[in-house]
Amino acid sequence: MKRKQFISSIFPAAIVLKPALLLSGSSTKVLEETSIKPPYLSKGDTIGITCPAGYITLEDIQPAILKLKEWGFLISIGATVGKRDFTFGGTDEERLADFQQMLDDNNIKAILCARGGYGAIRMIDAIDFTKFSKNPKWIIGFSDITVLHNHINRNFGIASIHSKMCNSFPVDWSLAEPIQITTIDSIRQCLLGEKMSYTCAYNSNNKLGEGTGVLVGGNLKTIETLAGSRSDLVTKNKILFVEDIGEYLYSIDRMFWNLQRTGKLDHLKGLIIGGFKIKKEEDEADAFGKTLEQIVLEKVSRFTYPVCFDFPIGHQKNNFAVICGVRHQLQVKKEETMLTKF
Repeated sequence: MKRKQFISSIFPAAIVLKPALLLSGSSTKVLEETSIKPPYLSKGDTIGITCPAGYITLEDIQPAILKLKEWGFLISIGATVGKRDFTFGGTDEERLADFQQMLDDNNIKAILCARGGYGAIRMIDAIDFTKFSKNPKWIIGFSDITVLHNHINRNFGIASIHSKMCNSFPVDWSLAEPIQITTIDSIRQCLLGEKMSYTCAYNSNNKLGEGTGVLVGGNLKTIETLAGSRSDLVTKNKILFVEDIGEYLYSIDRMFWNLQRTGKLDHLKGLIIGGFKIKKEEDEADAFGKTLEQIVLEKVSRFTYPVCFDFPIGHQKNNFAVICGVRHQLQVKKEETMLTKF
């Protein structure tokens, strides 16, 4: 994943971590078998907007605010919107306080992360999820927000929404492409609990088949960096989806070796490969020599579960909202691939 450069030495390690709060009342066995859905929203409910990672201005989120209001929701704008501490939406302490306030506010029914970038991992261990675990709400976002999705799924078994964020809403909807409009509207559908089904065209590299399981995943690089931590995913009997941007093929290969060596590919019900914007080698002599499809199929050759490529999710316009932590059915056929939420 691309990261804006910043001078790490200027950020004080001032956040006091509270690891005892993170695993309270949870167990891996339970979370493999159960899933908790926050209440779906109704018109008049409040959505909070905050910046747990990169910075964004109030002006830049106006298109998102207008659309959310058009859908019938009220908006609570977090204190970090408009703040900036180099690449971040405020200092670690400011981002933590803003996110924590929204997490604990019972009037806020969903939290939309304004944008990704980098930063969630710097505060994840300091977040107190006690009230959230008792009164869950929807956490919305993708990319760096994979940290939150994976942590919440692993420790609390609570569903969350992997989707576009405020920086993807167009300023002029009359100029927006149909796919952009459709994918943004899928956020509304997820929030309201509508039936969700996604299709994508056949890819000759797909492994055909059918599987049912809880959907988990997100940005591949972020998943790799969480390995071995209390935010690490449990993938047994689940459908795993991954996407990424700005990585060389050799780096993608290394990340898939990580998935294999940590056992995350062993007992899946299905594997979904979303959008991958691959970074080109500056020198052709350094070419890796394998395609994305070859990299993936090499790691899953001994498994029989379905695998699909080019699924409409990731750092691209056709990035549909999906609900992590709930059961889905994946059908990979010669005609098309279909993912359906139960």
